[in-house]
Amino acid sequence: MATRYRFRLRRIVLGVLVAAVLASWSAVSTVAGQKLLPCEYQGVERVVAVGDIHGAYDRFVEILRAAGVVDDRARWAAGRTHLVQIGDIIDRGPDSRKVLDLLEDLGNRARRAGGEVHMLLGNHEIMRMLGDLRYVSPGEYAAFATEESVEVRDRYLKTLTRDERAELPADLPLGYVEMRVAFGRTGQYGRWLRRLDTVIRVNGVVFVHGGLSPEVGQMPCSVINDTVRRELTTDIDKTRAAPLQSLAASPNGPLWYRGLSEESAELTPKLDEILNVQGAKAIVVGHTVQRDGRIQMRLDEKVFAIDTGMQPAYVLTGRASALEIKDGVFTAIYTDRRDVLLDWRKPH
Repeated sequence: MATRYRFRLRRIVLGVLVAAVLASWSAVSTVAGQKLLPCEYQGVERVVAVGDIHGAYDRFVEILRAAGVVDDRARWAAGRTHLVQIGDIIDRGPDSRKVLDLLEDLGNRARRAGGEVHMLLGNHEIMRMLGDLRYVSPGEYAAFATEESVEVRDRYLKTLTRDERAELPADLPLGYVEMRVAFGRTGQYGRWLRRLDTVIRVNGVVFVHGGLSPEVGQMPCSVINDTVRRELTTDIDKTRAAPLQSLAASPNGPLWYRGLSEESAELTPKLDEILNVQGAKAIVVGHTVQRDGRIQMRLDEKVFAIDTGMQPAYVLTGRASALEIKDGVFTAIYTDRRDVLLDWRKPH
């Protein structure tokens, strides 16, 4: 009963937040010349979507090669393709910094070739920016360590009070301070991540890390993106103080919601309403691991769940995968095979 009450309370809080955001957006959108950030793309020849990576650099490169996105040197080889990485690059595995650097390089090369790389935020990126380090892998700290890290750590500890030091691990890992700085508001990765989208729509398909709940599904993609950006920048202190009251960290927000991956077919009517509001025919989500390691279609073939557990340290039976969407055909790509999941050109 208590769990159900907390769930209902969170739904109420999120509903109030969504109503306030929509009211604010409605007022702002009437201002002459107001332009929201783009989050919708049409006429894209080919889309390749990849789910949660969690620092599994080698497997990520392996599936990109299998999908023809990169060549043998991990350089862009996909022309005008749009690559969508659906969030959760970091945590759980050691090589998340290498993945971030690769995606930045691929984005630059893709744009020169007429393509695009869309990095979306995942809940673990949100956790990192809010200072929640529970799932950081030791290798992630080590990736930021330098010859000066001992001195940097000691100087940092001297700036803290006794109570603040007591909240840290007794043996603070080298690279800890440098990583926190890098993901801060003005850090190398922090600035970049805070500019990313949470949700986009490409050729009538919505891409989002967790999913769109019935409440959040009423919000246009630009409003969702602008709200999360604000919560991670100008309102960051407010978000850290009350994360569950934010869109970025709410359990029913777009980065944490699991309903589209877990709930029964009874959700389909609500999903149809969400798709109608979003102007879409399907939604691609990550966040919830598909335990058989295969991309799954759910809810009347309108939801594609693509988190197949790429990081072996996290999911022993997982594998790398990618979802290709081309000419209305949805194909699951693995390193050893391809499975056509759905063809919009055929009546079904």
